[in-house]
Amino acid sequence: MDNGRLAVPAAVTDWVIAVGVAALLLGTGLSGAHPAGGRELLGCALLAAGGLALVGRRRAPLVVLAVTGLSAVGYLGAGFDVLAVSYLVAVYGAVRAGHRTVALAASVALVAVLHLTALIFHSGPPLEVVAQARNTLEMAWLIAAFAAGEAVRQAERRADEAERTREETARRRADEERLRIARELHDSLTHQISVIKVQSEVAVHVARRRGEQVPEALSAIQEAGREASRELRATLEALRDDDTTPPHGLDHIPKLVKGFQTTGLETTLTVEGHPHDVPAAVGRTAYRIVQESLTNVARHAAATTAAVLIDYRQDALAIRVDDNGKATPHPAPTPGLGLLGMRERVTALGGQLRTEPRSTGGFTVQAELPTNGAL
Repeated sequence: MDNGRLAVPAAVTDWVIAVGVAALLLGTGLSGAHPAGGRELLGCALLAAGGLALVGRRRAPLVVLAVTGLSAVGYLGAGFDVLAVSYLVAVYGAVRAGHRTVALAASVALVAVLHLTALIFHSGPPLEVVAQARNTLEMAWLIAAFAAGEAVRQAERRADEAERTREETARRRADEERLRIARELHDSLTHQISVIKVQSEVAVHVARRRGEQVPEALSAIQEAGREASRELRATLEALRDDDTTPPHGLDHIPKLVKGFQTTGLETTLTVEGHPHDVPAAVGRTAYRIVQESLTNVARHAAATTAAVLIDYRQDALAIRVDDNGKATPHPAPTPGLGLLGMRERVTALGGQLRTEPRSTGGFTVQAELPTNGAL
C-alpha cells in the first residue's frame, strides 16, 4: 500500500472540477450551433457561471443546485443546446449531502421549466423543440447522477458507522482492562496493606496502654499504612470510573480539602472569578493536581498549612497549591512520579505547570488549564 501519496486539498479539487466543467460547457456550446451577438455573450456567461458555481457544492449544495439549474434554463433560452453537466454534478453533490427529496423536486421542476422555455424561445416543430429541451437534461444522466450521489452517501455512512464501532470497541476494551487491573490490585494489595495497617495500629495501641514510648519507626509504619490504603482506594476508584460513576472533578475538591484537614494539616480553599462549567477533562485534571499536591504536602513537606486557590478565568482555569513546608529554593527537588504524572496530565490538555520551592519557604504548584471559552 502506498502511504506516500499526497492528499489533494478539497478546495483545490473543487476548483479543478468547476473550471473543467465550465471549460467543457463553453467548448461544447461554442463548437455547435449557437446564436451571435448579445445572446452569444449571455449564453457564454451563463455556461461559465453554471460551471464555476460548482466551487461551493460542498459548503452550499442546495444553492449550487439552484444556480446551475437557472443557468441551464438561461443558456437554453439564449439558444445554446448543451447538456447541463454542471447541474448533474450539483445533483450528485446534493444527494451525497443527504438532500435527496429537494434534489428530486428540483429536477422534476427543472425538466418542466426547460420544456416550457424551449417552447417559448425556440421556433420550429414542437417535437424538435421538446427534443432540444431533452438534450439539455437527459433523464438517463440525471438518474445516473442520483444513483452515484446516493451510492457515495451510503458508503460514507457505512464508513462512519464502522469508525464509531471501532471507537466503541476500543473504549469497551479499555474499560474491561481498567476493571481487570482494579481487580488484580484489590486482590494482590488490599489484604496485605490492611494487615500492615491493623497490626501497626494494634502495636501502637498496646504500647500506649502500657505507658511505653511509641517507636518513631512504628508510627511511620502506621501513617504509611493509612496513606497507602487511602491512595489504593483512590486508584481503584479512578480505574473503575465509567459513564455511570462520574470521575472526581471540581465539585469534589471542597470535600478533598476537608479530608486533609482531619489529618492535622490546616488546609484552606479559595475560589476566585466567576465559577462556570469547564470541560470534564479539565475538571478531572484539576482534582488530581490538588489531590497529588496535598498528598505530597502531607507526606513529605513537614508543613502545617496548605492553601488551595481555584481561579476561574475567561479562557482558562488556574490552580495553585502553596504550603509552608521545609522546601528551599536550592537545590531544586527531583520531581517524583506524582509530579511527572501531574505534568503529563496538564501537557495533554495544552496547559502549563510550575512546581518549585517558594522564595519565602515552602513549595508551590501552579497550573493553568485552557478551557476554550467553555461556559
